[in-house]
Amino acid sequence: MIIITIIGFLLVIIGLWGLLTQKNIIKMIISFSIMDTGIHIIMVSIGFIKGRTAPIFDKTVQIAEGLDKMIDPIPSALVLTAIVIGLAVTTLMLAYAIQLYKQKNSLSIDDFEELKW
Repeated sequence: MIIITIIGFLLVIIGLWGLLTQKNIIKMIISFSIMDTGIHIIMVSIGFIKGRTAPIFDKTVQIAEGLDKMIDPIPSALVLTAIVIGLAVTTLMLAYAIQLYKQKNSLSIDDFEELKW
């Protein structure tokens, strides 16, 4: 699981690099999505414990031994929630990018000087 955690951190670093260096709004949105995916991978890898099963009681796992044989379901639930929130944020950013393109016919952040200091 260390390799998967490292891959998650690499995705976060690549996404952050893209956010800080790109001037095209679409490329910045893609960088945000890459960073978001890296965070999800890190959260899943931290919540995983080798040798344990999903948190479902059945014939193989009795209630008395549940703590010793099951993983914690909270990180998985948080990742599912984070995926939905990330999708909504990405959709909102793309909607803003479309409106910005309609106004200026450009997606470069250098063409938008109204809010620069």
